[in-house]
Amino acid sequence: MPRAGARSTMMTVRAFYLDIAQWALDEPHRWAQWAVPCPIKETDCNRAKHDKLVKSRMDQRTRERLPHLPALARAVSEHRLASAALLEEARQARPGDVFTSGGQSFRRLPAPTAYTGSIWACPSGGGPRADLTRQESEAFWAWAFTEVLRHTGIRFEELRELSHHSITQYRLPSTGELVPLLQIAPSKAGAERTAAGQPRARRRPQRDRAPDPRPHRRHLAGAQLRTHEKTWNPPLPLLFQRALSGEHRPISDGALREILQRALAGAGIRGHDGQPLVFTPHDFRRIFVTDAVLNGLPPHIAQVICGHRDISTTMGYKAIYPAEAIEAHRAFITRRRQARPSEEYRTRPRRNGTSSLPTSKNASCRSGICARAFGTPCIHEHACIRCSLLRPDPAQRTPARGDPRQSARPHRRS
Repeated sequence: MPRAGARSTMMTVRAFYLDIAQWALDEPHRWAQWAVPCPIKETDCNRAKHDKLVKSRMDQRTRERLPHLPALARAVSEHRLASAALLEEARQARPGDVFTSGGQSFRRLPAPTAYTGSIWACPSGGGPRADLTRQESEAFWAWAFTEVLRHTGIRFEELRELSHHSITQYRLPSTGELVPLLQIAPSKAGAERTAAGQPRARRRPQRDRAPDPRPHRRHLAGAQLRTHEKTWNPPLPLLFQRALSGEHRPISDGALREILQRALAGAGIRGHDGQPLVFTPHDFRRIFVTDAVLNGLPPHIAQVICGHRDISTTMGYKAIYPAEAIEAHRAFITRRRQARPSEEYRTRPRRNGTSSLPTSKNASCRSGICARAFGTPCIHEHACIRCSLLRPDPAQRTPARGDPRQSARPHRRS
C-alpha cells in the first residue's frame, strides 16, 4: 500500500533540486557543481488524483461516523450525569463509609496525599480506586466538547478560545425573541463571525456543575497559547478551563483530545470492522456541514456559518451519499420531462386495432421499460422481448417449475 504522504515528499525533493538549479544561475561559482537535472518530473507531483482520493477517504470517514453521532452524544451525556451523581453521593459520605450510586456500592477512601481537593473511592467489594473529582471533571468536559462541536461546527482552535465575552444575544425585530449568539474570534480565515446557539448556550458551561468553593476563582482570566501561531492571547475568562495544581488554567490541546478519546472508549462505539471508532475534532466539523446540507440548509449559509471564503471548500466538507445522488438525478429527470414541449408527447396511431400510450410515459411495457429516445418510433413493431433497448423488470422472471403462478410472457404495450 503506498504511503499517504509520498507525494508531499516528492514535491519537497523536486523543490530542492529546482532551488539548486536557480542558485547555480545566480552564483555559478558556488552552486554550479551541484546542479543536475531533477529526477522527479512535474507529472509525478500532480495532486489532482491525490486530492480526489483524499476527498473519497474523508467522505467515507464522515459517512461512517455520522450515524453514530447521536449515540456518542447520548453516551457522554449519561456518563456526565452518572459521574456527577456519584461525586455528590461521595461528598455526603465520610472516609471509610459505604455509599450507593446507580445501583452499585462504593467505599469512600481517604485522600492519598495532603491535598484534599479530590474525593477518592473504590467498589465496596474490592477493585481499583478512582479519583471521582477528576472523573466528573473529564466527563463534564467531554460532554461540553462534544455538544459545542456538533452544534456549531467550529474549528478546534476556535473552541479553545471561546470566553464569556463570546456569548452574546440578538433580539428578533419581528417577534422580540432573544436569540443566543456565539461570537467566534478570528482564526484561520482571519475574519470574525457569529453562530446561532441554543438557549442553554447563554449560560456558562460550568453552571451545571457544583459551584467552586472558592468564590474568587470562579471567573478567572487566563492567558492561552495559540498552538499554530506560537503566541499568547491576552488574559480572558475562557470557557474551557479547569483547576490544575490548585489554580485554574486553560485546557490544553492534548488534554482535550485525550478526554475525547477516553469518552469514546467508554461509549463503546465501534465501526463496521468491529474496531473502536475514533473521532477527531475536525470530524465534527465535516459531520456538521454534511448533516446541515442534507437537512435543507443552503450551502451558502453553511459557508457563512463555517467561515469559509470559498463555497467549494464548504462543499468539499460535505459527504455525498449514493441515495442522495440517485434521488437528485430522478428529480432532475422529472423536471426535464415536465419542461419538454407538449407536441413531443403525441399519441401513437392505432396499428392492427391496438393503441399505445404516449411516449411521455417512457414507453412502459409488460416485460419492463423501453429506453428509446422520446418521439422516436418503435422499429420492431413492439416485439419488446427481442429489443436491445428493453430494460427487463426483475419481477417478470419466469418462476420455477411447480410454481402455481403463471410465467411471464411477451406482451404488447398496454
